[in-house]
Amino acid sequence: MHLARLALVVTVALAACASPRVSAPAPAAPADAAPSLAGTWTLIAADAITEDGTRVKDYGESPAGLLIVDPDGRYSIQIYRTSGRPPFASGDKAGATPAELSAAVIGSSTHIGRCAIDPGGTTLTFHVEHAVYPNWEGTTQVRPFTLRGDELEYKVISPTSKRVAISVWHRVRRG
Repeated sequence: MHLARLALVVTVALAACASPRVSAPAPAAPADAAPSLAGTWTLIAADAITEDGTRVKDYGESPAGLLIVDPDGRYSIQIYRTSGRPPFASGDKAGATPAELSAAVIGSSTHIGRCAIDPGGTTLTFHVEHAVYPNWEGTTQVRPFTLRGDELEYKVISPTSKRVAISVWHRVRRG
């Protein structure tokens, strides 16, 4: 009798493995769900609008940058001026002059943490964990943004000046 039960269990298990599996389609995202920023983005522009309304190249003519966002919203962002950042004459960070250190810091913006788009899709919030600018560590940065296809643009509104930084990114697609 035990052998008959065992044969029945094995037969049912083999039949289940041999039959094609039909799975339910993935649930559709709610219509009001925020868009995803997950992926890799390259910097197109790092500009600023000055107090008099002039748009200037905040990180020079050809800034470089990378923004990486994982599916859970963890991010890493780097923006660099590619011109006007002289190499350290000593060849060593510890031996850099104050002017060299200043140019290196002013010519870059980097931070890591978590980010999210509000459900209404109008603001991008960075929860900054660590940053080259230590005053940002542990802060929440709320920025108005637009996302048009694979182009992301957000504004950094300074609380201390009337200058508005604008970062424009392009999503990298495979293939």
